[in-house]
Amino acid sequence: MAPVSLTVENYLKEILLLRTGAGGPGRPVTTGRIALALGVAPATVTAMLKTLEEAGLVRHRPYGGVQLTRAGERLALRVQRRHRVVELFLVRVLGMSWTEVHEEAEALEHAVSEKVLERMDRILGRPTADPHGDPIPGPDGRVREAPVRSLASVPPGEPHTVVRLLEQSRGFLELAERLGLRPGAPVEVRERDEAGRVILVASGDRRPVPVALEAAERIVVRPRRGSSRPRSPGVKRRRGS
Repeated sequence: MAPVSLTVENYLKEILLLRTGAGGPGRPVTTGRIALALGVAPATVTAMLKTLEEAGLVRHRPYGGVQLTRAGERLALRVQRRHRVVELFLVRVLGMSWTEVHEEAEALEHAVSEKVLERMDRILGRPTADPHGDPIPGPDGRVREAPVRSLASVPPGEPHTVVRLLEQSRGFLELAERLGLRPGAPVEVRERDEAGRVILVASGDRRPVPVALEAAERIVVRPRRGSSRPRSPGVKRRRGS
């Protein structure tokens, strides 16, 4: 395969990420969302999409959004794999904080060769998730994910475990760190206030804290195994929940 530019890789990776929010692998992503995510003008995105379509990497329909072709998806998954393996290497081997490695991996992902990536993957023990809980695509491009839901959708009183943080900005990750909501942490919604768009959340033995529903939407959780205890009678759901 001919060398691919950093810009092309960034566009393909972003489309791959955004299509999850669009509703699934088969759903198109709008040019407006791509422009917002990459911090560029819509006209710039439109011009780049034309180039990607000519290269057979995307299908773009005016006013109909963008979809990755099979070749585009394979390339996007390769970039995503490099990024996430690099993140985990920076945390486990170099001892960097999980809240700061996203930006570093953004720069390094384009420079790591397949030979170096394979060595890093082997040293790490063939991991399946990065420090933020994002699944790491395998060398074959397959992504293995179990059924999950957002913290914002969890009813009060049901014990869950944090699986993944969809927001990768350092500020959001540092907030999650302060609240004890990093991947693997136990979490439980104690109350819901739909009118105020806030939930009261407890992580382990920590004191319950309010979390905006907007932020909770970006925290992915799964039910904690072997825990089905009933809701505490002292916890009441607010009207409208």
